[in-house]
Amino acid sequence: MSYFLPHLTNGWQVDMAILSEEERVVVMRFGTDWDDQCMVMDETLSKVAEKVKNFAVIYVVDITKVPDFNHMYELYDPCTVMFFFRNKHILIDLGTGNNNKIDWPIEDNQELIDLIETVYVGAKKGRGLVISPKDYSTKYKY
Repeated sequence: MSYFLPHLTNGWQVDMAILSEEERVVVMRFGTDWDDQCMVMDETLSKVAEKVKNFAVIYVVDITKVPDFNHMYELYDPCTVMFFFRNKHILIDLGTGNNNKIDWPIEDNQELIDLIETVYVGAKKGRGLVISPKDYSTKYKY
């Protein structure tokens, strides 16, 4: 599903995407197109892209072709989603301890729309850290 989403193929394009967007949240999916987790996340992202186009723009970055940000953003997971607004990385408290990024696939479209909308509303108010509408701390409990 990643072929429905715009790909950024070098570090300059990633920087320009983050720098040039003034009114919308930039959602970046870092990972590889062939990874199972990324395929699930890309499918969800492509389904919500049209619905969130007024307040968010979604890009895909292959970390094997664009390794420039791997160390800076600690991109060690197979699939990572990060949010930026007006050239600022927006942190999101998901209850997992890692506020920098989402490092698991989200399959529910409405859940992802709610997350992006929460980031947008918080970022417009000038907040650098927003609270997720859902607590993911119990996601992997049995």
